[in-house]
Amino acid sequence: MKRLALNLFALALIGSVLPGVVRAQEADRNIMASMEGGSQTMIARDIAELGNKCGLPLHVVDSHGSLENFFGVRNRHNTQFGIVDSDILNYLSAYRGSNEDVKQAIQGMRIMLPLYDAEVHVVARAGINSLQDLRGKRLGVGQKDGTAYLTSQLILDILRIQVSERVTGSADEMIELLRQGEIDALLKVGNAPMPMFTDGRVDGSFHMVPITDDVLHASYKPVTLPAGTYSFQREPIKTIASKTLLMTYEYGSEKNAYYRNSCKAVSDFTNLIVGNLDELRRSGHHPKWKTLNLTEIPKGWEVGACVRKGLEPTYEVSCTETESADNQQYLDLLRDRLRQ
Repeated sequence: MKRLALNLFALALIGSVLPGVVRAQEADRNIMASMEGGSQTMIARDIAELGNKCGLPLHVVDSHGSLENFFGVRNRHNTQFGIVDSDILNYLSAYRGSNEDVKQAIQGMRIMLPLYDAEVHVVARAGINSLQDLRGKRLGVGQKDGTAYLTSQLILDILRIQVSERVTGSADEMIELLRQGEIDALLKVGNAPMPMFTDGRVDGSFHMVPITDDVLHASYKPVTLPAGTYSFQREPIKTIASKTLLMTYEYGSEKNAYYRNSCKAVSDFTNLIVGNLDELRRSGHHPKWKTLNLTEIPKGWEVGACVRKGLEPTYEVSCTETESADNQQYLDLLRDRLRQ
């Protein structure tokens, strides 16, 4: 875990400019989303479309994963939003009480909205039928410091499994290494079905490894992938999922023009997303909008003051249409949850 901690601290210090410094050549509003797997990018583009319809352009910034997104919100200019896997929050929560570096790295970070569950996929060659069978094997874990890279480290640490090597690379590289026998299995995190497993490159000679270790359920949600989710997966498969969240920064002090403008952006987009859930369920590019539960706020993390402002009954965005009864119910549930 020490190596993982060093990676986190290094990212926290990269471009150590705090939010508040504006560069004229950059977009005024940015959201960071991982391009690996496509789910985060699809969600981000749906959110950006809401802004475009309202005359509030939001630029989608491609990244290599949730870790980059988390620290992008913390350090990157004019980046008010980032889509982040809850694994990062679980790790940081475990260390912020005892490690000053972690405490400093997460200072000012806030929850905006919970989004969707991302399933953990482990696809392997014959002979690997559980996570325990990965001992001494070569495991593909995607881009260095990406979501799968972090999740694999956490899972292996919890289960005390020592693999011979965690191999990094792009999704395409992972698939080819698996096909060529250069790795024994690969781990990816994302919304099922993931496109990298549906284009025919992974055939019946590979299989999905079930994840049934009870000890993981303290950190992850147990879920089941229905039979036929993938062509090579004919039976239902038990696995785990982590919550994907929309993160922001605490701009509530409004101490300068940048903070005031960023706070308004957070409030506006909070109101736009919650106020247009019906539309997102009907026509959003990602099916996970249909299963969104906006009250699943992780314990130990604060919701931003500017988010709360956007949920106030009197808050208005000039282009927002009248909320439906369902959307009003979500707003009321969120307000009740935040009062607890």
